[in-house]
Amino acid sequence: MNQSNIQFYPSGTLVALVGNPNCGKTALFNLLTGSRQKVANYAGVTVERKEGAYLQPDGKKLRILDLPGTYSLYPRSPDEKVTCDVLAGKAKGEKRPDYVVCVVSATNLRRGLRLVLSVKRMGLPVVVALNMTDVAQRRGIKIDEALLSTELGLPVVSTVGVKTEGVKKLEHFLNDLTAKHMSENMAVNTYNASDKTETDGIGDHATVRTILNNLGLNETTPHQLTEKLDSLFLNPIWGSLILATILFMVFQAVFSWAELPMGLIETMTAGLGEWVGSLLPDGIIRSFLVDGLIAGLGGVVVFLPQIVILFFFILLLEESGYLPRAALLLDRLMGSVGLSGRSFIPLLSSFACAIPGIMAARTIPNPRDRLVTILIAPLMTCSARLPVYALLIGAFIPEKQVWGGFEQQGIALFVLYFAGILGAFAVAWVLKRFGNHQHMRTLMMELPDYHWPNVRNLLIGLWQRVDIFMRRVGGIILTLTIVMWFLASFPSAPDGAVGAPIEYSFAGTLGRWLNVLFAPIGFNWQISIALIPGLAAREVLVSALATVYALSSGDDGGALMPIIASQWSTATALSLLAWFVFAPQCLSTIATIKRETGGWKMALITAGYLFALAYLASFVTYRVALSLGL
Repeated sequence: MNQSNIQFYPSGTLVALVGNPNCGKTALFNLLTGSRQKVANYAGVTVERKEGAYLQPDGKKLRILDLPGTYSLYPRSPDEKVTCDVLAGKAKGEKRPDYVVCVVSATNLRRGLRLVLSVKRMGLPVVVALNMTDVAQRRGIKIDEALLSTELGLPVVSTVGVKTEGVKKLEHFLNDLTAKHMSENMAVNTYNASDKTETDGIGDHATVRTILNNLGLNETTPHQLTEKLDSLFLNPIWGSLILATILFMVFQAVFSWAELPMGLIETMTAGLGEWVGSLLPDGIIRSFLVDGLIAGLGGVVVFLPQIVILFFFILLLEESGYLPRAALLLDRLMGSVGLSGRSFIPLLSSFACAIPGIMAARTIPNPRDRLVTILIAPLMTCSARLPVYALLIGAFIPEKQVWGGFEQQGIALFVLYFAGILGAFAVAWVLKRFGNHQHMRTLMMELPDYHWPNVRNLLIGLWQRVDIFMRRVGGIILTLTIVMWFLASFPSAPDGAVGAPIEYSFAGTLGRWLNVLFAPIGFNWQISIALIPGLAAREVLVSALATVYALSSGDDGGALMPIIASQWSTATALSLLAWFVFAPQCLSTIATIKRETGGWKMALITAGYLFALAYLASFVTYRVALSLGL
């Protein structure tokens, strides 16, 4: 994710979307802005900032800001504070919104209306988007929009965030945003922050009860399908088995589904290398293009299908409403190591990347739980590790079916992910010894209704992840690949040299120095030198190895997998896998920990304990593998 503060449209009318979590606010944002959106962080805070553009019929652009979900304007977490600061005009680098669209779920009007009343008191022009009206109608919930508008003193429009035509009324409203429209149709009140007290919230409860009584909606209507599914998915025994099965099948799919597209990318990379090599004479330019760019970047891009598949399942579980159930299911297990189920979602986010996982820990109210979650988040197997795992598993684990049809390589990947989880739980258990043993942690979180994932939202989410990955390939990975090629190419071998030219380069010399440290765990000098750029980004290790071995073997962009399979022992490969289960994360992760904890202390502690765990795990793995004749 781009960590800078992006001013997508630095001027113009700003419309902020505000709502409770799970009200469909982001789905509306996606429909309004489509591909005209960017994701960054708020200035000075690692809270995700989504901004996009809505095109009016006259060609003018409205800036649409998707604010973090909140239940009230009394913030309990940093992301809720960002929403409150933006609405109050106190957010650094962001002006106060010109208009606010309060998104309310029609299936849970009681909770959403309290936020509407709070925003209305802030003196901002407000329109209420009554979302998920189709779901409400299927449950027999009928809401009189005109009466609700009269009760609130605000305009109300119905929306369906999962259907393209579901935002027509809201679009009509946005297309008519003029000074006259604001003064006549939207609530504009005098707001004084000093007048905002807790008694406002108490009064809001009474007001909401009155509104619901007048609408004939004072009785809650349970969702029968959700209740039936929860009786199975939240069962301590069956629910746990279902969760384990889901995770296991995801890792199976990561290998089996990606086999064909990965093969095509490998063939294209090898063909491109041979074609470029045939056009150029031997020399620096040919070596740079074939051994540096094509071999290095191709060695990373080949794993894009697996990353897309992994993100697809994570987004699918999130969109369906299953993730909060998994958090609740794991609450007792996580409580045994001193955490609550609320840590589950930040840790699950860390499977994609540790940085958003660490950021997501900001939603945890308890400071100790938040800190422990941050410290163990890097142990979750992020997607940047996946290219390394896929390379080593593909080279050293035979591709065959075991146990009635399961892919052996998929099982190996599951074991690696599970090892990271066990490591995280072990560290959390140790840290529990230093905490307050008497502190009781009660998990309170909303369980949204189950629903079919929206294909549009899935595609937008996948595209954003692909875009981020390819930007890394074209940015930091490209830069480090060029640096790695330079270090591996210069200085050239002296006259009469016997070994490969790379052995006499800067990279070869540095690799031999580092090999003194890493030889006891089975790493050769090529692996040792590749670990250095791998500190900037995990997947760079693959491109660094591809460059080093391309220069060593003279293979024009050929696949790296068969090269290491013929030159490494299985013990070395297993040791490197163990290293990457625990090794210190990329420098961006360490910097994020420093930023989240307010200093270098916890960042250095994290880097230190991860390096120690990685070295110990690799040493034990290597020695045991050698003793088994591997």
